[in-house]
Amino acid sequence: MAVNLKGKSFLTLMDLSAQEIRYLLDLGHSLKAKRQMGLHGEALRGKHIVLLFEKTSTRTRCSFEVAMAEEGGRVTYLDPGSSQMGKKESMEDTAKVLGRFFDGIEYRGYDQAIVETLAKHAGVPVYNGLTDLDHPTQIIADMMTMEEHINKPLKDCKVVFVGDVRNNMCYAWMFGCCKMGVDFVGYGPQELIDGVDKTILEACKQEGAISGANITLTSDPNALKGADVLYSDIWASMGEEELIPQRAKLLTPYRIDHTMLAATGNPEVRFMHCLPSFHDFQTKLAKEWMDKGVDIREVTDEVFRSRHSVVFDEAENRMHAIKAILVATL
Repeated sequence: MAVNLKGKSFLTLMDLSAQEIRYLLDLGHSLKAKRQMGLHGEALRGKHIVLLFEKTSTRTRCSFEVAMAEEGGRVTYLDPGSSQMGKKESMEDTAKVLGRFFDGIEYRGYDQAIVETLAKHAGVPVYNGLTDLDHPTQIIADMMTMEEHINKPLKDCKVVFVGDVRNNMCYAWMFGCCKMGVDFVGYGPQELIDGVDKTILEACKQEGAISGANITLTSDPNALKGADVLYSDIWASMGEEELIPQRAKLLTPYRIDHTMLAATGNPEVRFMHCLPSFHDFQTKLAKEWMDKGVDIREVTDEVFRSRHSVVFDEAENRMHAIKAILVATL
């Protein structure tokens, strides 16, 4: 069956079929190969999208801007300080206005309901650049990276997310894995496992029963065995800085180091991370907290810089993945 995503929003992988996700992965690989040959297309010529950012970004903004430009399209960037969204104008009204001007709308911010509201009222494709619940463009990039570095099909792989299993990256991985038949383990403290949305977890398990994916949350280190990927994220997201001391205390046993890599029993296990990462003390925040006696690193520098780490290939693949999503939908 042919895949046609034209005009469709990209809010969560739970909205897509495995065939549609497969199509985006294949398109991403193809567009990446063309770029490496110095070839750029014109699939987005005459198209103009707007980027709405309530949370700052490096990779997401650059990926959308470069992806559009390389296919002949244009971008307008708006943040809360340069627009009326959410202040003098509701998100519903914002969507209706911007949908008259632009061919697509990207949103990066907090509540998943906002990106869903935009999609409901805009009349053009809306893209989830990150919310508190999900980060779907990252998962397309991550699965592309897995296919580049792991010599077996996705459905034969096992991904272990290590740390705060309630965060948006853990949910995003559950969504992607349950759709694509990838075994997934969320490995973290029981206290945080208890905070996972039970309705979402059950929906992922039901989807996994169809695709062949096992979706598990556990604090048992034996779950590391057989992992193809150990994935981590920072321990406190934007807006949660006051929680850093207690998060560091709770999650220090889950810092990824070479001992944890060895526990997988896989000499070719890959370390992945959505970035930015606290892996040394060269950032202002990591240094300030270390001066207070709090080590906020979620991964050791040795692992981050090791042959197991593919984090910068991931970062590059954000652009190729987003380009594929834009080309497919516009």
